[in-house]
Amino acid sequence: MTGTMRAMVIDRIGPIVEHPPPLRGADLPIPEPGPGEVRLKVSACGVCHTELDEIEGRTAPPVLPVVPGHEAVGHVDALGQGATRFREGDRVGVGWIHHSSGGSDENVDPAFRATGRDVNGGYAEFMTVPEAYAHPIPKVFGDAEAAPLLCAGGVGYRSLRLTGLEDGQRLGLTGFGGSAHLVLQLARHLYPHSPILVFARDAEARTFARRLGADWAGDTAETPPEPLHAIIDTTPAWTPVVEALAHLAPGGRLVINAIRKEDRDKDRLLALDYARHLWMEKEIKSVANVTGRDIADFLPMAAAIPMRPEIRTYALDDANRAILELKRGRVRGAKVLLTG
Repeated sequence: MTGTMRAMVIDRIGPIVEHPPPLRGADLPIPEPGPGEVRLKVSACGVCHTELDEIEGRTAPPVLPVVPGHEAVGHVDALGQGATRFREGDRVGVGWIHHSSGGSDENVDPAFRATGRDVNGGYAEFMTVPEAYAHPIPKVFGDAEAAPLLCAGGVGYRSLRLTGLEDGQRLGLTGFGGSAHLVLQLARHLYPHSPILVFARDAEARTFARRLGADWAGDTAETPPEPLHAIIDTTPAWTPVVEALAHLAPGGRLVINAIRKEDRDKDRLLALDYARHLWMEKEIKSVANVTGRDIADFLPMAAAIPMRPEIRTYALDDANRAILELKRGRVRGAKVLLTG
C-alpha cells in the first residue's frame, strides 16, 4: 500500500509543558511489513506513563522522530514475506516488547526492542510488528478495552507473579491507576481468599478501589490493619516505596512496577530505618519490561474473568491533551486514543 498516514511523533526530548506541546502531528509514509512481520491498521492505542519517560528523557528513544505508543490494537491488513501466523483481517494487539531473543529472559536481553521507543508504535493509523510479538485479542473485549491490557495488564500480571503470593496471603497495591486497577481484578480472580489493600493519595482513587473490590483503602502513609505479605508499587515516587517497606510482614516482598522514579521526593530515602523498613528478610524486586509470554498468558485470563478496564477515549489528534492530563495526575483507569 502506498500513501500517507496520520501519526503523532516525539521529535524533541525535554520537560512536558503545554506550549509547545510534547507531540507533533505528522503525515508519514504507510510502513511496509518486512520479512516475518505483519502490518496493522490500528484502531486504538493506550496512553501509558512510559510515554512521559520517553518524552522527558528517562527512557529516551535512540533516534528521533519516533511514533510512540505500545498498547496498540488493530486488524492485520498486510503480511510480510514468510509471515504465516495470521491472516488479513485478524484482530491483534502489540505491547511494549516489539521483538527480542525469544528466550525466557527476553525482557532483559540486549536484543530487547521496545514498541514506540526503539521502533515506531501505535500513535498512528498503521504500524508493523514481527508476527511472533502480535497477540490475538479475545472477542470479549472491544478495541479500546483491550488496549490497556497489552501493557498495564501484561506488566501488572508479571508484577503479580513476581510477588510469589499464595492464595490467602495479604496483597497491597500502592498507587491506583491504569495498571493497579487491572491487577486488583486479576488478583481477585487468581487469589480469591487473599485480602487486597490499596494505598492511594487521592480520595477518589480510594473510592474507586473499594468499588472494584478492595478490602481496605487508605492514604499512602496510613497503617493497614495487618502487615502485608506482598505489595506492588506502581508509582513514579519514592515515598510509597519507603512506606510500603514499613507495611510488609517479615519475609514480605515489595515489587516495584515502574520504569522510573523521579527525583522530586528522593530525599525520603533518608528516612529509611533498617529495623523498621529492611530487617526481617524483607525483599525488593523490580519489574523490567515484559515478555511476549507474559502477554500471551495474561490475555486469556483477562477474558475469563472477564476483566473490565476503566477507560477514557480521545481522538488521535488529541494525544497531547491525554499526555498532559497524565502528567498532571488526572488518571482514573486508562486513557486510550482512537486511531481508526
